[in-house]
Amino acid sequence: MKVRSIMPTLIKICGLSTADTMKTALDTGADLVGLVFFPKSPRHVFFDTARELADMARGKAEIVALTADADDALLTEITDKINPDWLQLHGSETPERMREIRNRFATPVMKALGIREHGDLDAIERYAGIADRILFDSKPPKGATVPGGSGKRFDWHLLESLDLDTTFMLSGGLDAGNVADALEITGAGAVDVSSGVEAARGVKDPVLIRTFIETVRTFEKERGQAK
Repeated sequence: MKVRSIMPTLIKICGLSTADTMKTALDTGADLVGLVFFPKSPRHVFFDTARELADMARGKAEIVALTADADDALLTEITDKINPDWLQLHGSETPERMREIRNRFATPVMKALGIREHGDLDAIERYAGIADRILFDSKPPKGATVPGGSGKRFDWHLLESLDLDTTFMLSGGLDAGNVADALEITGAGAVDVSSGVEAARGVKDPVLIRTFIETVRTFEKERGQAK
């Protein structure tokens, strides 16, 4: 077991697409909320909806705009219309591309790295000095059309020996039933959930959102880390 930080766990609810689920996430205490701008994803949101959801969240939670291999035109539209607090890069962006995006758009960048086996951790060294946060997600299966949100978990024990200067967020197959174990094993200071709070693929469930957040907060209270 890793020694956990005394700081409260940051919770990100990703792939929100309706006002009622956004309201639940905010009312229950989500720290970050994710909006997906990737048409192949069942969680993709159009700009009119995204702007409304971002307006609900602004000042209450940090807004994360998720993209995958987005070009400058899309990123410009996102930053102009949504003004996110974070850009989450969930594609095959190189470190050079990530640095370019971070500098051009003057917005903190979160880089998702797909993990399946120990060798996948080698990518950390390439990105850690550039990314403001690393997000560890399950590596998608070969032929997958979307880079995340599969609901599959990876072996969290792979992260036990990590010693990172860059903060990291844990994702991939998390839900209310396993998030406490995930935190216990990895010592993660932040978690990201999407499919684990859905009633169907791409359809967020307010009850599951609330249960997930309450489970994390209960885990903290049991260790004297109440938020």
